[in-house]
Amino acid sequence: MASEILMMAEVLSTEKAVDKDIIFEAIEAALATATRKRHREDIDVHCTIDQTDGSYIPYRVWEVIEDDAELEFPTKQICLSAAKEHDAELEVGGYVKEELEAVPFGRIAAQAAKQVIMQKVREAERNKIKEEFEPRVGEMLSGVVKRQERGDTIIDLGGLEAVLPRNRTIQREALRSGDRVRAILSEVKQNNRGPQLVLDRVTPTLVLSLFRAEVPEASENIIEIISAARDPGMRAKIAVKSNDSKVDPVGACVGIRGSRVQSVSNEINGERVDIIKWSEDPAQFVINALAPAEVESIMVDEDKGSMDVIVDESQLSLSIGRGGQNVRLASELTGWEINIMTYEQANEKLEEESSGVREMFMEKLDIDADVATILIQEGFSSLEEVAYVPRDEMIEIEEFDEALVDELRQRADDALVTLAIQKEELLKGADPAEDLLTMESMDDVTAKYLAINDIKTMEDLAEAATDELLEIEGLNITEERAQELIMIARRPWFEEMGIDAEEA
Repeated sequence: MASEILMMAEVLSTEKAVDKDIIFEAIEAALATATRKRHREDIDVHCTIDQTDGSYIPYRVWEVIEDDAELEFPTKQICLSAAKEHDAELEVGGYVKEELEAVPFGRIAAQAAKQVIMQKVREAERNKIKEEFEPRVGEMLSGVVKRQERGDTIIDLGGLEAVLPRNRTIQREALRSGDRVRAILSEVKQNNRGPQLVLDRVTPTLVLSLFRAEVPEASENIIEIISAARDPGMRAKIAVKSNDSKVDPVGACVGIRGSRVQSVSNEINGERVDIIKWSEDPAQFVINALAPAEVESIMVDEDKGSMDVIVDESQLSLSIGRGGQNVRLASELTGWEINIMTYEQANEKLEEESSGVREMFMEKLDIDADVATILIQEGFSSLEEVAYVPRDEMIEIEEFDEALVDELRQRADDALVTLAIQKEELLKGADPAEDLLTMESMDDVTAKYLAINDIKTMEDLAEAATDELLEIEGLNITEERAQELIMIARRPWFEEMGIDAEEA
């Protein structure tokens, strides 16, 4: 039996690529189980194998418990005073061991041992897969299409299967058995059969990884492939920059006669790839990303994270793209919200925005339309700017003299004080509920503004729409902030339904 144990450990360790220690632990557990079945009592048995010669010794063990504790399992537990008769140094939590005879095992016992061993081996294999691949999530893997299974594609990664779900497969891509494909490892999912590797061919990360593998300059850090945006199977845009002034990053990615970009395109079912030169100037980056459309001018709103891009009427459809594809991909690539418009549309928008500011200046500063228009033309859009912009800068305005500047600044300051008093008086009557006041990410001022607009509880906020919050006068809240507060208020709903709030 000793030689059989050593042979079994050697064979299983080699075949399953599992550490020998794990195999021996499994065999020890199997031997302990088989030994335990030889006794009529429900006892605990441990077994130790000598890994050099394969001999083993089974032990019956009792757990040591306190003297005044109840013996819940008399065949497995022993009181401390009785345990010390065996070994004076034993403490509570230790074990009393009694060597048992190593009896030979029959066919049934051997089969049971084999089942325990295989179970341990499978557990070890699963843990090994998890430990190996969880750190590799986001990495590109290569494999061969093995079969189709309920719409999903099973990929052989070399003795290990991964699944490419239907919703992560490029549309209209006909993958056939034997095709070699590359995909991104998106997650290692746990199920009853162990870890399941899930692949993704629609993520922009795949395009980035393909170019990094295809372009030697990228692996050498001569150029950087920074970001990507995709309409999978149709069109993609990538942003690249050079760390060497002598190397053109776009040309390096295109390759001789387009060989490199064509190679990537072939890998993703013929998807067209636009290569965009990255710029540290956000406006220039957006202009580059909208190519081949030509941009006439651009207005940046950093607070809103948006840009109004003005193009000639003849370039309008090209800049937007079929179904809005070009502007959408450019927006995803750059991280800016991009609004395409003609000169006429831009002027209409500017006039609409200026009209509201002009009326506010005329009312709060008690000035005529001409003075208000000059302020707008000089870039003023709020009372705070009029009150706190350095006096010397305002005096430089050609149409203003010192007396007018001082008067405007004083009126703006008075108006801000009045508004602050009105705000304080308005919020005095607010009575938000305790759950709204103490809600995560909530502050007192926001809660009070919500309360005076009949949003007094978390339930009220959960039922509100983003637009409702944005329309509350004086609240001055961004769309992202409004969405965040509403989602936090809705968490109890999701918890009640057993839904993860982030997924919702």
